[in-house]
Formats: sequence, C-alpha cells, structure tokens
Amino acid sequence: MESVTKNRQPPEVLRAMVARAYGADQVCDGGEDWIGELGDGCFNVAYRIRLRAGEQVVLKIAPPPDVEVMTYERDAMAVELAALRLIRRHTKVPVPVVDFSDRSHELCDADYFFMTYVDADNLHAVRGALTRSQIDAYDEALGAITRELNGIPVAAFGPLAGPCESTWRAAFLRMVEEVLGDGERRGVDLRHGYDVIREVVAAHADALDEVTEPRFVEWDLWPGNCMVRGGRIVAILDHERAFYGDPLMEFGFAGSGSSASGDSTAFIRGYGRRPFTAAERTRRRLYDLHLALIQIVETDFRAYADSAQYDLASERLRETMALLDG
Repeated sequence: MESVTKNRQPPEVLRAMVARAYGADQVCDGGEDWIGELGDGCFNVAYRIRLRAGEQVVLKIAPPPDVEVMTYERDAMAVELAALRLIRRHTKVPVPVVDFSDRSHELCDADYFFMTYVDADNLHAVRGALTRSQIDAYDEALGAITRELNGIPVAAFGPLAGPCESTWRAAFLRMVEEVLGDGERRGVDLRHGYDVIREVVAAHADALDEVTEPRFVEWDLWPGNCMVRGGRIVAILDHERAFYGDPLMEFGFAGSGSSASGDSTAFIRGYGRRPFTAAERTRRRLYDLHLALIQIVETDFRAYADSAQYDLASERLRETMALLDG
C-alpha cells in the first residue's frame, strides 16, 4: 500500500547499508534483480535483498524524520526490535532473526535493520483460496500463538519504551487521548464530536479496572502479518505496535463483537478462552472504538489515495458508538 511514510532510498544508499551490515564483499554490483520492494506493508518501506553469496534478507527502513506520524507510531522501529528480542527470549513463536540494526542516521535519515527473509506465503494473500477447515486451522494456530505471546512477563502497563502506568485504565485512556489529539491537530472529521467520544469512553472506563495484570500484547497479529508454508505458520511479522496491556485487545478477538471483523470462534478455541463476561464485552467494544479511531486518523497522516479505509473505519466507529451508547 502506498503511504507518505515509506522512506525509499536510492540503490547506492541501499548498497552502503548492505556493506555496513554484511561486509563489502556481500554487495551485489550489477543487475537489478538483487533488490525488490515488498509492497504489503503500509508504514515502513521493506526491501528483499539478495546478497552476493546468494542468501536473501529483508531491509526495513523507518519513515523519514520530516514526515509526521501518529503519536503512538513515534520510534516504532525501536519498539519492533525490542518486541523481537522479547519474543525470541521468552517464547518459541517463530519470528525472523535480526542480523543488524543501525540507529546512527549516518547512511540515511532514519533507523533501519536487516532480518532474515522468510520464504513463505502471506496468509492474508492466500486466504481466499483456502477451505473453511484450513482457515479455521490457521485461526486456531493464531490463537495458540497469541496466548504464548501474552505469557511474556512484564511489569507495568503502556508502551514498551515507556512511559508506563500502574493501572490499565490510565494506560488505555492515554492511548485513546493520543489518537484523539492527533485527529484534532490535523482536523480529521470523525463523524462524531471529539468530546462526545471522550464522554462515551469515560462512561465505560470502570470496565478497564478489572485488568490488574499487565501482559505483552502483540496487537497487530492479523493474517497479513503471518507467513505460512506447508499448512503451518512459519513466521509472524511487523511487531512495531506491541505494548503492555490487556490481552483482550489482541486483533484475533475483534470478530467476537462484530462480524465486520471476521469470525473469532476458531481463534478463541485455539487461545483456550472461556466466554466473555459483561465487563469483557464492554472492554472489547472500547478496544474496537480505539482501533476505528486509529484507522480513521491514520488516513490523513499517510495521505492515502482513496477513502476506502476512512469510510470503512467510520462505519465501524458508528456501530461501536451505538453499542456503547446503548
């Protein structure tokens, strides 16, 4: 997906990055087939690069410093690197290996890192060709993976890089306020009054107090961030949105309250979770509201070419507001 946050670099800079990471003897000199942009992401630019020895790797480059990003996206690459370290240290969940990272800004104007290339299919891309039983099997596997990720030990609520809060209520309300502040600053039309949204969230904030144990939350673990091969999930990608919070905020639970977000039945079965309580249903609606706000506001920050995401997210916000108001 095209976005103003994609920080593309010329071949000579990319070659310099390869040389710094792997040595000058691994830089491919001729031809164009040594590099190709991976176009699925919508925030960082990512390249598949072939080293002279034949190995393929992936290079991710953070947005340029003069492009404004949403508050929660600031320093997102550092968050991803931290999340990858936590996942590899505490779980057996398959993730790419980070070969090299550079935050010096000496070769380009942003952070970047190299990781192993995963030779597999994107689950979202192949999902339409799968049978119902195959989809359910993958969703169950995603549930089990998400539960393992949620078991990573953490000490407080909030962003991986801080600042953290002692309560989930304080951390989540700040997350919502940051998105609303971003939208107000850019004059984004939410099709609802900003203060009306604040009032609705505040009216249901008591449900957040039930969450007393912070957990690692991957949050963006949807099929588009899963690589599959031979009927198995062989890697999960894109960890820059991870935080410490309530596991119920994970993407896999989104379909539990709205069919527009898919069907969470198989995911919940794989996760091994009991049915939701009334307070949990309220929290899930608050999390749906938060996600809809992000999806609306980011369309302005990323200058998308069409209004498809804005329209869809606006409708989901309307539905969620109606459920909370009811």
